[in-house]
Amino acid sequence: MPYINTDRLTLVTFTVEMMKATLIGQNQLGKITDYKAADEYPLEDYKQLLSYKIDRFTQYPEENEWEGIIIHKKDNTIMGDMGFKGGPNEKGEMDLGYSIVPSYQGEGYATEMTIAMVNWGLQQQNVNKITASCSESNIPSIRVLEKTGFEQIRTEDKEIYWSI
Repeated sequence: MPYINTDRLTLVTFTVEMMKATLIGQNQLGKITDYKAADEYPLEDYKQLLSYKIDRFTQYPEENEWEGIIIHKKDNTIMGDMGFKGGPNEKGEMDLGYSIVPSYQGEGYATEMTIAMVNWGLQQQNVNKITASCSESNIPSIRVLEKTGFEQIRTEDKEIYWSI
C-alpha cells in the first residue's frame, strides 16, 4: 500500500517491524517511526492478532501490503489500523476491517479512511468488490458503512455483512 493521504489522515503500511515494536510497547513503535502512538493504541482485540499477523506476513510478505495504520496528520499520531484481510479472493473481493482508538472516535475519521481505502482498493488489479462486516450492535460502524455507500448483503449470527 502506498501512503494514502486524505484531508486529515495518512494511511501507511503496517510493517512486520512496526508490529513487533508495537508488541514491545508504544515507546518502541515511536522509536522506529516518525509517529507517536495514541495512548490507547493498539486496541486489545487488534493487539491479540499481532503475533498471528507477524507470522503470516513473515511467511507471505506480499500480503502485508494490505495492512495499514491510520495516522492523524495534525497530531502525527497513530490512532488506528485498517486493512484488507489478505488481499483479493478468487471472486475479486477484499474484506475491509478497521479500528480507531476511543479518543479519536466520533470525528468522522473512520468514514474518511473508509472512503480512501475503498477508492484505492477498487483500483487494484483483480479487485471488483469490497466487503465488510460488523456486529448488529456496532451502530457507529453501521453508520460509517452506510455513509460510504456499502449495502447490507445479509445478517447472520448478529453480524451484518456489507459490500460495495
